[in-house]
Amino acid sequence: MAIIEVTDLVKRYGRTVAVDGVSFTVDEGEIFGVLGPNGAGKTTTVECVEGLRSPDGGTIRVAGFDPRADRARVREVLGAQLQQSELPDRIRVGEALDLYASFYPDPADWRDLLDVLGLGKHVRAEYRTLSGGQKQRVSIALALVGKPRIAVLDELTTGLDPQARRDTWSLVEQVRDSGVTVVLVTHFMEEAERLCDRLAVIDAGRVVAIDTPAGLVEKNSAGQRVRFRPTSELDPELLRVLPEVTGVERHGPQFVVSGTGNLLHAVTSVLARNQITAAELRVEQGDLDDAFLHLTGKALSE
Repeated sequence: MAIIEVTDLVKRYGRTVAVDGVSFTVDEGEIFGVLGPNGAGKTTTVECVEGLRSPDGGTIRVAGFDPRADRARVREVLGAQLQQSELPDRIRVGEALDLYASFYPDPADWRDLLDVLGLGKHVRAEYRTLSGGQKQRVSIALALVGKPRIAVLDELTTGLDPQARRDTWSLVEQVRDSGVTVVLVTHFMEEAERLCDRLAVIDAGRVVAIDTPAGLVEKNSAGQRVRFRPTSELDPELLRVLPEVTGVERHGPQFVVSGTGNLLHAVTSVLARNQITAAELRVEQGDLDDAFLHLTGKALSE
């Protein structure tokens, strides 16, 4: 059952169209990812969902409420960790949680929340003394202190080291397992593949695909790649004619053969018949990077 419904959302800044007809639904209990490069319109989209920005067109329903007309009701069911959020340097962690809890009629016990998030020992610590990962945990706590049905987490792990990023991913999974629907805005492929049940790929203000990470890869990647260095001269036409092969590229001494089905067997059989050994042989599966490149025509880093 959809807990968020976005239909034909449009947001302009002067002559610039930041969000151009975006539509998607988020099912209750899932982690729904919004994936795209910086400047794609991801944050503007979710800020309209949160009621922080007023759209110029389209409709939004959050648990049945309009974020513009029913802003107070939306705040009761939705907690947000913003892309850029800072607290005063000298505010203590416990003070911040106590302040935010006072905004809600029936808040969570913020002390228990800090214990769950591994911050119980930092309740009296000043915000400025926290590490990047600890600050992100505080952000999650602030988003959850109102006991929301939905949590929007925007670029949650940007700037974190690899270990802190993985620790934060585990926390997001715990949040979902507690019954909270999560909307995760990200431009990290690994994060999207690890956490998201479904993904909306956004590019240039438009949704170009919505599916599970595995579904996006299956439908939009090149399938498999066999990479090797032949020990003797190899005519690439021997590989191009194979029904399993969709492409052959040469990078210096290496060949990269793309295809589907039992590609590895087809390639190695041809090599064996021609008495060619495949050195440095490696099989690579298509991934979300490949799918994104196919959908948008550019790598996410661009």
